[in-house]
Amino acid sequence: MRKLDVPTPHFSDRVESAQQLVASRDRTPALAEADRKLLGDTLRSLRGVIGDRDGEQLLHGEPHPGNVLTTKNGLLFIDFETCCRGPIEFDLAHVPEEAAEHYPGANQDLLRGCRILVLAMITTWRSDRGDQLPNGRQLGTEWLSEIRAALDKGPASYR
Repeated sequence: MRKLDVPTPHFSDRVESAQQLVASRDRTPALAEADRKLLGDTLRSLRGVIGDRDGEQLLHGEPHPGNVLTTKNGLLFIDFETCCRGPIEFDLAHVPEEAAEHYPGANQDLLRGCRILVLAMITTWRSDRGDQLPNGRQLGTEWLSEIRAALDKGPASYR
């Protein structure tokens, strides 16, 4: 996808959408204030840190294992509704660490920041009162703990 040049939104537009959701007490009424602050601060700070990078390209947007089919001709990516522009590390943040290891040129610090950012985004979506993912609330609670742990290990610019 690196060579394709088609108009697409920037990854930060998706982050902005998550920021608006976390700021809406009407749409996220069950979100505790401390968690709301954590998510809002994480989304804001990492959006800025990651958005200030060069080397953007067309991305799938959510290339997690659920969006990959195994065919007789190899792997096939599906669900391109989240295509966006950004650093390749944003896409790599969605895949298992073993898969990301196939990109030796990836900036590992940027990848760690993108993993936390993606975790904050999907945690925010789980707090949406209209979310229908089975066990979504439980996952959101688990992911909040993961975010806190990752931020404790990461650079100050992530907080």
